[in-house]
Amino acid sequence: MGELTIANTGEHGGRRRVVWGTVILGLGIGGFFDGIVLHQVLQWHHMLTDVEPLTSMSNFEFNTLWDGLFHVFAYVCTLVGIALVGIALVWGADRLPGFRWPTKLLLGGLLIGWGTFNVVEGIVDHHVLQIHHVRSGPNQLWWDLGFLAWGAVMLVGGLVLMRAGDRNGRRPAG
Repeated sequence: MGELTIANTGEHGGRRRVVWGTVILGLGIGGFFDGIVLHQVLQWHHMLTDVEPLTSMSNFEFNTLWDGLFHVFAYVCTLVGIALVGIALVWGADRLPGFRWPTKLLLGGLLIGWGTFNVVEGIVDHHVLQIHHVRSGPNQLWWDLGFLAWGAVMLVGGLVLMRAGDRNGRRPAG
């Protein structure tokens, strides 16, 4: 008997749950990084800084509320991602003897999710709606473009890793 891998377990539903779970978990992680590091620790911006500048206590409270709602989104994505991955791995294919789930596939999904978060959030919030910028000021366009480039690199790197992990998880026919 050979080693069981993704392709020969017949657990395509479990595989889909793990892939989607890692991508959604990556969205949550990207949101938490943005909210915690950029909003709270560095205080470069808040969710609606350019809509309601921090010039009064009521504007600060308004931005804090929207930062909190943003964290709720990140928290829900994180929980859904963990649930999907957990269901597939704890109750799914990994219980089969010799099952191997490629780490590249899992890490690739996380990077795809985080990169997607950065690209979508960067395009929508920084460029289209202009509700905030990564770091306002004379070089804000470069900060915003750097954020998009970082997201694009994670997204492409995640796709490459996921493809490599998918190939590694398949057993050659024969």
